[in-house]
Amino acid sequence: MSLKLGDKINLTIHDLAFGGEGVGRVEEFVVFVPFVITGETAEVEITEVKKNFARAKLLRVLTPSPERVTPECQHFTICGGCQYQHIDYAAQLRMKHKQISDLFERVGKISAERIAPVMGCPQPYGYRNRIMIRSQWNGPAKKLEIGFVRADNNFVVDLDECKIAEPPLNDQIKAVRANPPPRGGLKFVLRVQPEGWSVPKDSFFQNNFFLLPKLVETVKEMLAASGARHLIDLYCGVGFFGIEAASAVESFVGVEYDQMAIRAARENVKLRNVTNGEFISAKSEEALPELLKKFPVDKTTVILDPPRKGCWPSLLELLRATRPAQIIYVSCQPATMARDLNILCADGVFELACVQPLDMFPQTQHVECVADLRRRN
Repeated sequence: MSLKLGDKINLTIHDLAFGGEGVGRVEEFVVFVPFVITGETAEVEITEVKKNFARAKLLRVLTPSPERVTPECQHFTICGGCQYQHIDYAAQLRMKHKQISDLFERVGKISAERIAPVMGCPQPYGYRNRIMIRSQWNGPAKKLEIGFVRADNNFVVDLDECKIAEPPLNDQIKAVRANPPPRGGLKFVLRVQPEGWSVPKDSFFQNNFFLLPKLVETVKEMLAASGARHLIDLYCGVGFFGIEAASAVESFVGVEYDQMAIRAARENVKLRNVTNGEFISAKSEEALPELLKKFPVDKTTVILDPPRKGCWPSLLELLRATRPAQIIYVSCQPATMARDLNILCADGVFELACVQPLDMFPQTQHVECVADLRRRN
């Protein structure tokens, strides 16, 4: 391909890849460009050329999509936090459904028919209850900058407001700016504490309170439909899913390796007056064999809510060998989720009933998915 750095070309966008980049072609050679919408024609400048593809930056939109809207944030396209503020929210949900369906079919060999429409967030802005800001010394300007990492490099965008953060977090950003740190290179986690839950500073909790009830409802509906009477909540963190689903089962056990999180889980089970569960501190793959001896496998559901990298291969193989009645897999990283579902369903060991995506991260490339897998007889 004859494209080279600095070339300016007009490009028609044919699709949006998972992650948010638009996909265009020059003589069948793929060019990726951010902040565009399928169907648009744009003037772009080539910034990177590889053997099989190129990347470009958007210069201007020549033919805008009817789904293009004005972003609410003045830092959009500069700050690396959001990718989709230029797209109407209803269109974001349709686009994410297509991206997830394509990804699951390609990575997990899963039919698009199994992917339900994306459940939207009732508040597409001002929803995040946790953010991380950074400080960085700007030498040429001789000032300390406080904000988020830029979209195009590792420098910090100086800002005092985040449009997708809850208002109390913007107050906290202003407080940090009013009392700046002594130097650059520091990170600050700002959080709105969930009411009625103990959550240590660095422990995980779902970042969107507005759609959280629907996430819980989805998990509980899947659990109830299986008829399971016992629940094993792996990667349980501060005990959220196990505690929320406790009323639907006779007993449950939460497993978490993080000592601070497991202490919080034990505190939360008391705070919520739940008496039919317990929490143990262990690696999931090490604790599961004994737990599946304790509970009858044909009446047991396992919840998986792993980190973004997905589950350890040894844990997946253990689940295939022990075959609990149901696995409910929760993930904010569809690519690793699709990979793991493909492993679990190989040779007909488990069958995927459905995947329910929920837009816990409006305006961004991210999406939460909940998968319901059933043991095949």
